[in-house]
Amino acid sequence: MNRRLVPGLPSRHPLGAQLPAVYAEDDLAQRITEGLDEVLAPVLTVLDCLPAYFDPRLAPADFVALLAAWVGADVVVGGGGGGGGGDGDIGGADATAGAVPGAVAGHGLRGTRAGLAEQVRRAFGATPEIEESGGAVWSPTPGAPLPGSDRPYLLVRLRVTDPARVDTAALTAFVARNRPVHLPFRVEVLPR
Repeated sequence: MNRRLVPGLPSRHPLGAQLPAVYAEDDLAQRITEGLDEVLAPVLTVLDCLPAYFDPRLAPADFVALLAAWVGADVVVGGGGGGGGGDGDIGGADATAGAVPGAVAGHGLRGTRAGLAEQVRRAFGATPEIEESGGAVWSPTPGAPLPGSDRPYLLVRLRVTDPARVDTAALTAFVARNRPVHLPFRVEVLPR
């Protein structure tokens, strides 16, 4: 929504009423201040509602996009159902608003299985199954077998009610941006 173009938006603090008494009856001064009130009303409205602008559930869509950029939230760009947050729906203001709250905390988990699962869940509305080749173990015995596989891989499997509603290309691009960079990966979208 473009806050500059709200027709008839009144000012909560009309300038004409704040002028000295000598200008209270001056028609020209009152008309000039009415014109300024029309210009300033959207600014004052934004300032009156400023806390709501920093809550991604309440902020206008254009400001949510700015919030997402500020916190480094990875937002899905692509087709799909249009309203995020649902079972496999991607894109839209809801998906962007859903990515903002956990973005900062998610940066600490970036590149891990848990971090990738949470990012996919926030962006696509479904928690993925993730298989990977790595592992870590401690053993007091020298030469103990190593965990994981010799061949590096990452498999992200998303189970949703309607796989046709998930843009697989957008999911693939999303995983490519958020996976550990050294791992080759594969994405599967399957019915529940």
